[in-house]
Amino acid sequence: MQSIDDKVILKIKKAKKGSLFFTEDFLSFGSAKAVSKALERLVLKEMISRVARGIYARLETDPVFGVLKPSTEAIAQAIAKRDKARIIPTGSLALNALGLSTQIPMNAVYLTDGAARKIDLGKRKIIFKKTSPKNLSAIGQISSLVIQAAREIGKDDISEKEKQIIIDHLKKEDPYRLEHDIKLAPEWIRIIMRQALKKDTDE
Repeated sequence: MQSIDDKVILKIKKAKKGSLFFTEDFLSFGSAKAVSKALERLVLKEMISRVARGIYARLETDPVFGVLKPSTEAIAQAIAKRDKARIIPTGSLALNALGLSTQIPMNAVYLTDGAARKIDLGKRKIIFKKTSPKNLSAIGQISSLVIQAAREIGKDDISEKEKQIIIDHLKKEDPYRLEHDIKLAPEWIRIIMRQALKKDTDE
């Protein structure tokens, strides 16, 4: 008869390397306590890695870069998927994603309609801030980032260069999604967003 350890490692090995797992993914094999103990043993044997509390992975290894840890974005998305929650990068994380800042924030902050929480990744943290559904209504990946990044810079501090970077990004957004999301932005951000749409229709 297979032990819980065997069942857990078999399920993990069947998945693509780098896939993320939560303790609750294995509860069909035993109680929460038994599964946690099995995962601890597999970490000690270096068969799997503990990414954060209750989050595990069988990490990929690159011949040049060595062990490839999952990105903060991948961890955040996995948690959102598990919790059936929506998330949007905000603050300096949104600025970095759009190339408006080269600074990698120590804390990756996301707005969410799920639970507010902090995930400790060692040197970095993922912070989920509870917000109203309206703030998560944007349907475009680029346009939702733009709204958060522009808010972070501020109406009086945004430069012409930053506006142009934003417009160039928005040109890659699906026009339908962009039109939808323009309605959700403050008026001063709408003006910038409309320029991307105008130039798109002129071409």
